[in-house]
Amino acid sequence: MVRIIGYTDLMIVCVCNAIREDELRAVARQGAPCPRTAYRSLGCQPQCGTCLPCAREVIDDERARMIGVDARAA
Repeated sequence: MVRIIGYTDLMIVCVCNAIREDELRAVARQGAPCPRTAYRSLGCQPQCGTCLPCAREVIDDERARMIGVDARAA
């Protein structure tokens, strides 16, 4: 995932629930290990499911950053 500071963090990951990438990163930092847990933390649940692979990638990336590992290299 290519990150352009100030742009990609505003990306909508889930259209059904209007969840932005920065919101997913925040709940990942708070301990959400997967999209379903992250969505619950945000007061919603997956609807159509199209977003789940992207949400998983964002959460994995943020959790890897927390421990200093590049998720793409793992």
